[in-house]
Amino acid sequence: MTAFSLSPEAAAPRLHVAGRTLERLRSVPGLAARYPGHLDATSLDRLAELPPLAKDDLNTALAHLEPTAGQSATWLFQSGGSTGAPKVGYAPTGFYMAGVHAHWQPLDRTDVFVNAWGAGRMWGAHFLAAALADLSGCRIIALGSVAREEYGDWLAFLGARGVTAIGGTPSVLRLWFAHARAAGVRLPTLRKVLWLGEAWQPQLDEDLAVVAPRARRWGMFGSTETWVVGTNTPDCPAEVFHPLPHQLVHTDPDGLLDFTTLDPEMLNPVLRYRTGDAGELTACPCGRPEPAMRVLGRRDSVVQVRGLGLDVDELIARAEREPGVARAQVVLTEQGGRASALEVLLLPAGPDATPDAERVRTELLTATITLGTAFQHDPESFRVRPVEELVGNGRTGKTAALVVREES
Repeated sequence: MTAFSLSPEAAAPRLHVAGRTLERLRSVPGLAARYPGHLDATSLDRLAELPPLAKDDLNTALAHLEPTAGQSATWLFQSGGSTGAPKVGYAPTGFYMAGVHAHWQPLDRTDVFVNAWGAGRMWGAHFLAAALADLSGCRIIALGSVAREEYGDWLAFLGARGVTAIGGTPSVLRLWFAHARAAGVRLPTLRKVLWLGEAWQPQLDEDLAVVAPRARRWGMFGSTETWVVGTNTPDCPAEVFHPLPHQLVHTDPDGLLDFTTLDPEMLNPVLRYRTGDAGELTACPCGRPEPAMRVLGRRDSVVQVRGLGLDVDELIARAEREPGVARAQVVLTEQGGRASALEVLLLPAGPDATPDAERVRTELLTATITLGTAFQHDPESFRVRPVEELVGNGRTGKTAALVVREES
């Protein structure tokens, strides 16, 4: 059984866009062989018969297809590169945010908004958020990335300016509010926290309750290839998003989500594109009648460690259940394609928290058969240690669950 976020009646007027995208993909030499016998995508049933588009397929397509920019300039953005090959995406100068703003308006003219997404090299989130803020008519503090030693001064500045909204990746927001909480800083005027780029982190709720008790979260879900697929409000669970009318979400019994963009202005050929996220269609407790999607996390979190599959997400979840641990991260060191060492980094839950690294290590080795087997002959190559900060991507501000390092 398959399920779509739009009914056949709602999708019908827009499915011609999917048909045009299919024609574009069939014109790519490296992809034409994937679509023999697929003549059209004029119904949801026909669309569900198409093979899903993977990341490498989209890179192949974009290498051959010149985006149509119309009368305006075209931005080229890149994502990935932490655990997989970099992926490119195109966007017009408005970043499709007019369509988002028409259905989701977390900001208004009374807001003072801090854009804390880093304006990193070839990453679009900062500029996407700026386009949304422009449409809202609010005042904008385009802050971008902040160094560790700068948080104190900037927090004082934001408090003095009466900031009402802030946005960034959850990893970056966690740094902001953890620093504020540790320093005893309060932001009583802050009411809205926008996020995009990662899953919401429960620790943020704990810090916000102390630093900015009036603040509520507003989330976006998407990728560089799809752009914003769905949004949620404070009345929705953090993992549940409402797809925008021009985004068609599909789920199969395999549990993976794929996305088809029905916006005729879309430059990327997004047709049953799989980001690697698992999920399901559901009813949202907020009460809105249309189907929503629950994002259950990524399915590409299993890595090979000495010939054995290690579920990184499961390992991190176990580590984060230990006392004193706010977040965990896995660092895999490879030498000649073989795992030479694996390290679990622990971020303390607060300035007075001291995770018991040896206890966590023993627990992980006991509970995770892969670790005990993979490092049976050199157990010293599996380490656990507390750190002041996790390994982050300086370009995007994201903190990946898995960091892979090549040792020469």
